[in-house]
Amino acid sequence: MWLSKKLRSRNFFVMNLVLVGILMGFALAFTGFSCSTARANGPVVKAESPGTAQPGAPAGGALASALAIQDAFRSIADNVLPSVVELNVVENTPAQSSPSDQLPFRFFFGQPEDNNQTPHDFQSKGLGSGIIVRRDGKTVYVLTNNHVAGAATEITAVLSDGREFKAELVGHDDRKDLALVKFETADKDIRVATLGDSTSLRVGDWAIAIGSPFGYVSSMTVGIVSALGRSGGPDGNISDFIQTDASINKGNSGGALVNILGEVIGINTWIASPTGTSVGLGFSIPINNAKKAIDDFIAKKQIEYGWLGVSMRDLDKASASELGLDGRKGVFVPHVFAGGPAAKAGLLPGDYVLAAQGREVKNQSELALIVGDLPVGKTAAFKVLRDGKEIDIKATIEVRASKVATDDGKLFPGIDVISLSSEDLDKSKLPSGVKGVFVANVTPKSMAAIAGLKPGDIITAMGDKDVRTLRDFYRFLNDSAAKSLSFKVNRDGESVTLAYEKK
Repeated sequence: MWLSKKLRSRNFFVMNLVLVGILMGFALAFTGFSCSTARANGPVVKAESPGTAQPGAPAGGALASALAIQDAFRSIADNVLPSVVELNVVENTPAQSSPSDQLPFRFFFGQPEDNNQTPHDFQSKGLGSGIIVRRDGKTVYVLTNNHVAGAATEITAVLSDGREFKAELVGHDDRKDLALVKFETADKDIRVATLGDSTSLRVGDWAIAIGSPFGYVSSMTVGIVSALGRSGGPDGNISDFIQTDASINKGNSGGALVNILGEVIGINTWIASPTGTSVGLGFSIPINNAKKAIDDFIAKKQIEYGWLGVSMRDLDKASASELGLDGRKGVFVPHVFAGGPAAKAGLLPGDYVLAAQGREVKNQSELALIVGDLPVGKTAAFKVLRDGKEIDIKATIEVRASKVATDDGKLFPGIDVISLSSEDLDKSKLPSGVKGVFVANVTPKSMAAIAGLKPGDIITAMGDKDVRTLRDFYRFLNDSAAKSLSFKVNRDGESVTLAYEKK
């Protein structure tokens, strides 16, 4: 009776409802967790199922674009890898030099081997890359760097499929750091690279480096063109290098830098690195700088450079200001070679070259490249700034002969002068109140050196005219009516007069 009454009570009814609710909650929670686990462990999306996207994958259009780029890289690999070879070289090295002396970005290292040679020499083995650029019958020509093959006594070319050929040096050039080697074969399936136009490059373009880094033949790395027109290569090489972040390492030297079309746009040459390995600062010679070299190597065994017969120098800000060159891009000419093409054409010391053959020039490397690639005997047009006025000059280019081009005795005037306000000078060591121009350098064997001018002299007058600025100096220097030059200089506080005849 008591139990029956309790079961019919309101409190018992409420408690039952609560218990039922708790049980239903557990049931629903269990069902929910079971569904979540099933979704997480659902069917695996296969890579070969392009129609089914993984969570977080790009939308259809973006994925299609990525796949198209991937296809482009695959096409480049298929078409260009057979055109890039590994070059294994042997070089006889004098004992006083060592492979360890090589700069880290030269990619040309080796260890001496004991081959019963004289104590004065040892053999060093090196590794680099090259690009098949031409075929003439059975002769296959491979372009590479001078620092890879220029001094080699033995060369072996290894193709991407493993075929090996004994090769020989055709010609080499240290100014451009280029060399050409060749090998003979009757094989028909030799792939010649397609050479592109490096002048069409823009920063941000795709850049693909192909070569044999550390001996890993036929390696391909991808990046972009990071910058254009870089100067300052090793050993004073003249080039306006392409900078890229495509990984370049030892063994890549001489290999190809190609664009997204698979055209060769550069020859990988050096890196800037504190460790000797890639940190994303690689530099390549633009292929347009090498096209003429290929022809010259085949025809003449060496590069034939055009010669203008001038020296070039950078100007500090104060000197540029005194010459009226603030903000102007160009190349300053401090000397001309007596009897050279420039002198014959009327180019004068102190002229500032603004353009050559219709192309603006921004630095010394650009002018050297333009002139160097001009055919001998060609009449070339130059725009120069002289004493504040633009002048057009035409000069007939001559061949650059080392004996003539390095004969400092023919340089006129033979002295480099800078402003007394130059930031390069310690003003505390200059005589108080003196006006003029500072002699920063005197060329050995020049007429100025023979006359007795010395670095540190301050030219205060020429003839009977006071020299106040660099513009005064070059105006008086180039006075066609003056057959001789007379200088009044302040030397250690003393006044000295020097003179020499014009040539």
